[in-house]
Amino acid sequence: MFEIFTTTDGWVALLTLTFLEIILGIDNIVFISITANKLPKKQQKKATNWGLLLAMVQRIILLFVVSYLVALKKPFYSINSSWLSLGISWQSLILFFGGLFLLYKSTSEIHEKLDTPGQEENQLKAKKITSLKNAIVQILLIDFIFSIDSILTAVGMTNGIGNTPEDALVLMVTAVVVSILIMMLFANTIRTFINQNPSVQMLALSFLILIGFMLVTEAAHLSGTIIFGNEIGAIPKGYLYFAITFSLLVEFLNTKLKKKVKVEEKKGV
Repeated sequence: MFEIFTTTDGWVALLTLTFLEIILGIDNIVFISITANKLPKKQQKKATNWGLLLAMVQRIILLFVVSYLVALKKPFYSINSSWLSLGISWQSLILFFGGLFLLYKSTSEIHEKLDTPGQEENQLKAKKITSLKNAIVQILLIDFIFSIDSILTAVGMTNGIGNTPEDALVLMVTAVVVSILIMMLFANTIRTFINQNPSVQMLALSFLILIGFMLVTEAAHLSGTIIFGNEIGAIPKGYLYFAITFSLLVEFLNTKLKKKVKVEEKKGV
């Protein structure tokens, strides 16, 4: 089961997925902080830690459920016509609708952040929280909403990696555990970094668009879809990893350039 960690693909997928889980979890950290801050000061840290730990357990359970459905590869319905041929399975349905959800979620998130930043945070601040139990319940509900795109991202990044479905599941669970632990240790530092570099979060949302499109094509490929005599092929994940790595490198260079320009401007003043 752990042989996946002896391969380069396994480690690349783990590091990339962990990074995306952390970036995509920034909004979750913001909401958890807002929720915890409405409690007495002595309960705030406890609410944050318990909220993140239970959120991790919740995500792992959801991963097992989604992974089980994705493993159901046998078609239960077939379509054969003069221009379209495919075999529909639970695996292809999960990947197809998951891809559509990521496309919708990422584009709507980008639109919200550009047009009405902070709207959801303001709505949450208006809600009253009277006890630690209520705070944790609210944190879990918030995390469940954010878990959807996180889990679908994990499935899209690891589907087809390794020799068995268990290999992909091990990668996903490991990435979730590592990302949650990092967020618990460096929540404030990570949040500050993202606030100072909002383009990093935009990059992550843009990656979701790529992953969503990849999931849709993967669903069509696994269904053996043939349209007008043309079979739909799968997109190699190496292309996705290259696009993410290249984009992050460009962002890093842009960040360094901005800092250099600021230093020179201060010297000029």
